Amino acid sequence: MEPTRVLVVEDDPINLDALVENLQFDGYETVGVSSGTEAWQAIAGHPETFDVILLDRVMPDMDGIEILRRLQARPASTRASVIMQTSLSSDSDIVEGLRAGAYYYLTKPFTSQALLAIVGAAARDRLGYRKLQLDVQQAAKALACLTHAQFVFRTPEQAFDLATLIAKATPKPERTVGGLSELMLNAIEHGNLGITYAGKSKLLAEDRWKEEIDHRLALPEHAAKVARISFERQEGAIQFLIEDEGPGFRWQDYLELSPERAFHLHGRGIAMSRQVWFDHLEYLGSGSKVIARILT
Repeated sequence: MEPTRVLVVEDDPINLDALVENLQFDGYETVGVSSGTEAWQAIAGHPETFDVILLDRVMPDMDGIEILRRLQARPASTRASVIMQTSLSSDSDIVEGLRAGAYYYLTKPFTSQALLAIVGAAARDRLGYRKLQLDVQQAAKALACLTHAQFVFRTPEQAFDLATLIAKATPKPERTVGGLSELMLNAIEHGNLGITYAGKSKLLAEDRWKEEIDHRLALPEHAAKVARISFERQEGAIQFLIEDEGPGFRWQDYLELSPERAFHLHGRGIAMSRQVWFDHLEYLGSGSKVIARILT
């Protein structure tokens, strides 16, 4: 397996050396640059080189927000996961970064432990997304003929496999697969298995998320639970309906990338589905059903 590649952008030479050394010691293949101009040259010249970008918010020549805006104009398949490191921690500053595409945040000063935790989370997201993209690129042309279908799934593995398959029937499968996998995983872990937001945060921090999923799937009260996804090709659109057997949740809290969650290891999937991956997202009732739609 290839090492995760990280670009560190930091205009303070002492901080830059410390960040690069920390990440290299933890096994990351790391490149450090000291200005926004150097960073963009590295990104533009090698669009798929980096998995994670640790980006300084304030720099004299080209600040982090400008780099984010340029990244957003590129194809989704070439975008790295971006972590914004900043001493500007007001809600307005964080919201500006979130809207520009920084879905992870580190507030200076931060510890080595915090650095490695957030880089690890960003790397897992990016590498998982890249794997889904590679699978989707092997699309079968016959799926373009699919008009109606319904599937049931119970495990995260089944969700990812189905998301990959169903995305192949859409015009932009590399875009669609990210949103489908996030919404389908939510249906399992939060819907059917009842893992709360705080509970998942703790499990990820302790590296026990997969273990807890397997444990709950084996419990008698969850043995018969399944989630469903329906596919419908409509005039000018493709619609998905994802349903679980849980009691629902406060879905209204997750439609936007909020400043308080910018520092968490998860919690971006619904907002990204709404803002990036789908053209329309609508939760029904308590939140155990969600409609996602892409325009064709």
